[in-house]
Amino acid sequence: MADSKQFTIIELDRIIEMAWEDRTPFEAIQYQFDLPEKGVIKLMRGNLKESSFKRWRKRVNSGLSKKHLKKRSPEIARFKCSRQKAISGNKISKR
Repeated sequence: MADSKQFTIIELDRIIEMAWEDRTPFEAIQYQFDLPEKGVIKLMRGNLKESSFKRWRKRVNSGLSKKHLKKRSPEIARFKCSRQKAISGNKISKR
């Protein structure tokens, strides 16, 4: 199963960053890392403090989050904002 895959530190950092981004849907994470929503939740639970995980889950389950493609406007056909800079050299210390 894909959610039992071992990720590098860089991949793990990027998955967590993508999961925190409200506009990045779970489908984008699955497309890029072959990690389904349940795997993302398990990964977040194992790598965040309990309070951070609860805050993230509350936000994801709120009506404001667009973490699911079903909740997004059909006009949005990209994974990131057109004005977003390319991400390079992510720092692990953000967690």
